[in-house]
Amino acid sequence: MPKATSFPLHADLETVLVSETEIKKRVKKLGAEIAASYGNEEITVVSIINGAILFTADLLREIPNPIRLDCIRIASYRNDTKSHGKPQLLQSLTLDISNRHVLLIDDILDTGKTFSVVVDMIRKLNPASLRTCVLLDKRGRREVEFEADFVGFQIPDKFVVGYGLDFAERYRNLPCIGVLKPNLQNPPEWA
Repeated sequence: MPKATSFPLHADLETVLVSETEIKKRVKKLGAEIAASYGNEEITVVSIINGAILFTADLLREIPNPIRLDCIRIASYRNDTKSHGKPQLLQSLTLDISNRHVLLIDDILDTGKTFSVVVDMIRKLNPASLRTCVLLDKRGRREVEFEADFVGFQIPDKFVVGYGLDFAERYRNLPCIGVLKPNLQNPPEWA
């Protein structure tokens, strides 16, 4: 687990869990791990947006393989800090992934519900292989048994924002990953 620091880069953070420097170093290593795993094969990357967009962009720059990119959109949190039931597919794939090596990327693996739904959907499209990559793994919240193939950081069961992760579509642009102050986690004016 990354070392937490008491120096928040943003006034709304209680603490910073992963610094910008730590993120950059780990993304570089993840890129090398992924490239080694696929050899010279072309990879079809499927990114779950909006949360994984920054992570995906930085990670792809670290993978030398030929890459095709597609994005899907899933709704599970809305304007809350807890997932609401079964994730809903809002935008599906546009690329044909049949007989392709697919790498599914998301920002965070917590309950496992989103990954379970998306992995089932992708498997039905007959990829040659399917691997998963997450920036953050929050094992303390797991409700569906699921482990990602590539993991950036293990984090505690705290509500985090930054580096693509949001609360009510805010904080995605922070360069670090931090714990949002509890008093800001459900402000009525954001609903």
